[in-house]
Amino acid sequence: MRFYLISDNIDTQMGMRLSGIEGVVVHTSEEVSNALDKAMKMKDVGVVLMTELAVKQCREKVYDYKLTRETPLIVEIPDRHATSKISDTISHYLAEAVGIKL
Repeated sequence: MRFYLISDNIDTQMGMRLSGIEGVVVHTSEEVSNALDKAMKMKDVGVVLMTELAVKQCREKVYDYKLTRETPLIVEIPDRHATSKISDTISHYLAEAVGIKL
């Protein structure tokens, strides 16, 4: 199993490539959606890493995959600016998945 990155910026992609993680740089919602669909079909990918902005551009599709698919695991990572709190994203995801607000 391997990691795959969907990033909104080249800096994150270059950093991940240095650690052996391949991926794509996307800018539009359509590009994010297509890249996510492609990554979800890759049999050898166990974890899809997505930057915050990439997740925001395709949030519903990401949550749908998280709720309906066991693999690969989709993990949101902070981008180079770390603009949002990952814990808020996790709380929102739990609220949608379980139906409770934390």
